[in-house]
Amino acid sequence: MTRPLTVAAPDGQRLAVYVHGDPAAPTVVAVHGYPDDHTVWDGVVAALRETHHVVTYDVRGAGTAAAPPAPAGYRLDRLVADLVAVLDAVSPDRPVHLLGHDWGAIQAWHAVTDPALRDRIASYTSISGPCLDHVAHWWRRARRRDRLRQAAASWYIGFFRVPVLPELAWRSGVFGAVLARRAGGPRPAPRDALNGLWLYRENIPARFAAPQRRWTSLPVQVLAPTADPYVTVPAQTQIEPFAADLRVRRIPGGHWLPRTHPHVVARCVRELVAHVEGGPEAPALRRARAGAARWADRLVVVTGGGSGIGRATALAFARRGARVVVADRDRASAQDTAARTDGAAYQVDVSDGPAMAEFAQQVAAEHGVPDVVVNNAGIGMAGPFADTTAADWQEIIDVNLWGVIHGCREFGAQLRAHGEGGHIVNVASAAAYLPLPSLPAYATTKAAVLTLSQCLRAELAPHGIGVTAVCPGFVHTNITATTRFVGVDEITERRLRRSATAAYRRRNYRPERVAEQIVRAVERDIALAPVTAEAHVGLWASRLTPGLLRLLARRTVRDGSPRRDQ
Repeated sequence: MTRPLTVAAPDGQRLAVYVHGDPAAPTVVAVHGYPDDHTVWDGVVAALRETHHVVTYDVRGAGTAAAPPAPAGYRLDRLVADLVAVLDAVSPDRPVHLLGHDWGAIQAWHAVTDPALRDRIASYTSISGPCLDHVAHWWRRARRRDRLRQAAASWYIGFFRVPVLPELAWRSGVFGAVLARRAGGPRPAPRDALNGLWLYRENIPARFAAPQRRWTSLPVQVLAPTADPYVTVPAQTQIEPFAADLRVRRIPGGHWLPRTHPHVVARCVRELVAHVEGGPEAPALRRARAGAARWADRLVVVTGGGSGIGRATALAFARRGARVVVADRDRASAQDTAARTDGAAYQVDVSDGPAMAEFAQQVAAEHGVPDVVVNNAGIGMAGPFADTTAADWQEIIDVNLWGVIHGCREFGAQLRAHGEGGHIVNVASAAAYLPLPSLPAYATTKAAVLTLSQCLRAELAPHGIGVTAVCPGFVHTNITATTRFVGVDEITERRLRRSATAAYRRRNYRPERVAEQIVRAVERDIALAPVTAEAHVGLWASRLTPGLLRLLARRTVRDGSPRRDQ
């Protein structure tokens, strides 16, 4: 239930305050920006009100709040005095957790860095509204490229300080229409937009001309939208000298995260509040700490991790500090890899859709949402198309293709909902783009994995989720010892397996080298990663001389039966 209040500021301004949830729960006070009103927080309030005491209000000049009689009424010290009046009304005896967006975040920074308010605030979450003093200092030491990008993004600040023209633009309705489309919300009220222009005119010149060294020891997290057209990520996040207990979380999205990603904002606030109130630090919050290592506390899930490329990949991520979850249909091998990585082991058949759904739910419940998912599990199958039965096709498609689909579906949904990006790696093969008459079934499944990865990469890019298709060539793993050779008797199959194993052993490209390439592909967000020299050459040949590759494939068949030791 919402409880409206009217609060008087020290200078007599009347503020409309809206209170939600149980007053005995931790109090979150959310301050809106320009040209919004308190309703920008509606989605966040809905996600938090069952577990928190949530307070929103219309800042002076916005929504139902009265406008000050003079421009000086919009200065930061007056806005902070309003905030303190709200705190006195809703939580006089207990520190609150501040949440600010845009100009609401700017004024909240001013409060958080005021030593007189140290005991009134327990934590602070800032979105798209850096402290003006911090930005002024950052501008003097930032890289030229970052300054130029922020200058281009801040074009409107200069425009808002011009007389008359901004007022005409807002009254014409053009600005309001453009902003509503970008924000995904209603058009701002012209009154609010016109009043708020004084925020820029009264504060920015003074703060930039003589910035103070405002500092805080309070727990602070910055939610920095990676696609914010107004405030760049460096301008928001490069503030370590001014925040002793800083966490930075890059959120795929635009400027109006409270409207477009309310559940992500609510989850991030919930995690910080829970930790500050004495609970454990969530892994996502812990790894957001300033200065944390690249892979510290990252969660990596590897299917087919009991041996070969999967085991080497799990070990490679673990060496870098990641937490590893290993899945394999062979429980003992999964446990062996988990013991080597200090990780967790699960037995699962990737071809079983319900089992994969249960596995993904278990991982999320017991370890959290993964940062990286490596869909590596697969089987080998060789032999002519004519000898490959429908049952053979079903078997290899179930594992090599459906296994990847299940992994992408189940964990991809988690990554999207989590809202902090991530990466999916699908292990395909150089056979995906090479016409090998000895591997029709295997190559078909790997080509499908490659195409799936490319489609999925485009679909998930707006969510900050990268997708990589890894295409190894001849890698010495135990797949040669388990590859099915169709159309031959058992004795011949054993001989072909021994021959293939010997050939791969002579090639001697170790799975550890593939694992290093997988880590590199994730770190650099590479779409297609051929591994081994023959995989690189084959990729370029498939693009530049596909006819030659088809000719060689036909010649292989014409000169005799296809080689089955590949």
